[in-house]
Amino acid sequence: MLPPAQATGTHFQNTVACHPPASTQTSPFPCLAPPAGDSATDPAGGRERGGGFLLLIFCYGLPFAREESYMTGPAGPSVISVNADNLDVMKERFAKLLLGEDMSGTGKGVPSALALSNAITNLAASVFGEHRKLEPMAPDTKERWKKEVGWLLSVTDHIVEFVPTRQTAENGTTMEIMSTAQRRDLQINIPALRKLDAMLIGYMDNFVDQTEFWYEKGGDNKRDDDKWWMPTVKVPAEGLSDVTRKWLQYQKECVNQVLKAAMAINAQVLVEMEIPEIYIESLPKKGKTSLGDAIYRSITDEEFDPIEFLEGVDLSTEHKVLDLKNRIEASTIIWKRKMQTKDAKSSWGSIISFEKREQFEERAETILHLLKLQFPGAPQSQLDISKIQYNRDVGYALLESYSRVLESLAYSVISRIEDVLGADAAATNLTASEAARRQLEMNAPRKLDAREELEKLNEAPASMTLYDFMGWHFDQDELMRKKEEGTLDEAGEAMLLKKAPSLAPKKFSYVDSLAGGVRSPSAHH
Repeated sequence: MLPPAQATGTHFQNTVACHPPASTQTSPFPCLAPPAGDSATDPAGGRERGGGFLLLIFCYGLPFAREESYMTGPAGPSVISVNADNLDVMKERFAKLLLGEDMSGTGKGVPSALALSNAITNLAASVFGEHRKLEPMAPDTKERWKKEVGWLLSVTDHIVEFVPTRQTAENGTTMEIMSTAQRRDLQINIPALRKLDAMLIGYMDNFVDQTEFWYEKGGDNKRDDDKWWMPTVKVPAEGLSDVTRKWLQYQKECVNQVLKAAMAINAQVLVEMEIPEIYIESLPKKGKTSLGDAIYRSITDEEFDPIEFLEGVDLSTEHKVLDLKNRIEASTIIWKRKMQTKDAKSSWGSIISFEKREQFEERAETILHLLKLQFPGAPQSQLDISKIQYNRDVGYALLESYSRVLESLAYSVISRIEDVLGADAAATNLTASEAARRQLEMNAPRKLDAREELEKLNEAPASMTLYDFMGWHFDQDELMRKKEEGTLDEAGEAMLLKKAPSLAPKKFSYVDSLAGGVRSPSAHH
């Protein structure tokens, strides 16, 4: 039984309700019972540790005895195929989640949120870990990813909140009641991440049957750079054709848009997560202590410029980038906490100090955003790791882990494209400045917004092979040249005015709902 709804219409953000199917199903784990605090009757059931929450969902929401199962939830039933081949795999995955990854049964398992987060991370590592070439995924690997990530994400169908709805009685009287609906952030971001997932797989499929670059085989494929474990890319002696080079740049920009959208969603979820007390206790009392004298002087300087600051800091190694992120994030938390606990009856001198501290915090936030854009493949900071480790919200755990693995996959695809473009630059003996200009990003670093990035993705074609790219782009260039020379005939002018059908924007229903969704990360709370 769910908690009674309040007359004020307050939403119970973390109330979890399980909706078993109409037909009674026999639980595959009849000896297990949900512990206190993990059942659907507890408003904190979706946030607390333990396997009872997952037990209610998996045992009663998934009929193990049928080949095609339906998970019923406020968002509607989700179809999950369960045949004889993957039934044992499904049981093994769910049993590990129910036990909190403690297969010994000694009660040392991790919370449900962390177990689900680790499950998605490990699944992505096993599926994409060996995908080191710019080529489509194997059909069986692609099917495995789609199937198993669907099993894990089906949990979100049962994470609900109370929303006010109107109901008309038989006598025509209209009354307002509280009904359950999927939590708003999950309702918005899960379909968005699903779409980003499908787009990434589609972009990798675009590299089928390409012949202008290849990878060395056998013992001669070792590289002499910092990516020695990756296969060596080979291109023709004269380099790539102009068509292929521009098509690769276009594919890179498409994947980069997916990367930025996944980064925005991931950053948004991490901001919403609570900061663990154990992390706060480890911080020094002053932000200056965390930053160090040199960095503190730079951030507090009147003529502060974030670009010049990053150019003057040694970021030559991954360890140094991570150390700077940890220092700046720690100082930001310290300054925020001091501003939140500031006494309202302070003197005018203290108010000036308060405003300065607010300005320093904004500068630190700007540096963090630039670092994330400049080094998207950098490891997670100490703050992010602490939030993920001590998070108890199952919905946040799934959103964070899913967006993180998509972000990692997009970054890997971009790196593979850059490897090909780098081999082309070496083959054509480009100067360092020309090669850097080709690799320059189209957009300047800025603060990311999930809704804006996803709207940009809708304006691009969902899939474009090399031949599609050649069909519309270079014909238009030739027609424009003839028009400038005055040799364009009527048929060519009509073709120039005609909009290419492959560029028609595709609208997705979830984008329209983003207008009322959760906000993107902001500098203050």
